[in-house]
Amino acid sequence: MNKYLKQLQKNELFNNFNLNDLESILNCLSAKVNYYKKKDMIIQQGDRVQFVGIVLSGGIQIIKEDIEGNINILFHLGINDIFAEAFAYADIYECPITVQATENCEIMFIDCKRIIKTCNNACVFHWNLIENMLSMIARKNIMLNQKMEILSKRTTREKLLAFFNTQVQMNHSKKFSIPYNREGLAFYLCVDRSALSRELSNMQDEGLLKFNKNEFEIL
Repeated sequence: MNKYLKQLQKNELFNNFNLNDLESILNCLSAKVNYYKKKDMIIQQGDRVQFVGIVLSGGIQIIKEDIEGNINILFHLGINDIFAEAFAYADIYECPITVQATENCEIMFIDCKRIIKTCNNACVFHWNLIENMLSMIARKNIMLNQKMEILSKRTTREKLLAFFNTQVQMNHSKKFSIPYNREGLAFYLCVDRSALSRELSNMQDEGLLKFNKNEFEIL
């Protein structure tokens, strides 16, 4: 775990912690690390979640499956991203989403109750943790609102344009890469894969954008 300390310093949850403080707080939180192979299930829909997860290496995706078996990719998360905190603190008995490894990865798990409750030593770190957690949850709520806006668009092209607009804003550049292949992007936008590929080709022919695999440039 020590090899990830400098990386974790850049994590939102541990904002404003120095290396010594971070090592102490991880011990206080009894953080543990598990390894997963590509396509392994980290959380399955219906599980009870009582932890906060942090991606230390590799990548994962958050999936929602409906009763007919249709899959919607909600988010793709990479190194230093945090997941499951909302479901853990909501204390729901059945998690409504699935978390799957998209590549070999290491995940740190922290008992959610240890973050918000001070330990016997009443260490000062917990107040900073709580403040950081609230800030992070608020930011993720904004991200969910952005996705709702994308999915509210009626046509495949409108969804693509809204999605690309958020990518330009996030990357501060008209050139960017996305963490999805065509199938993954179709799942994320809740559109047919063939229709998606056709619309991307049409948009490129019209001079609206250029792309190569998952690399895009808005013209």
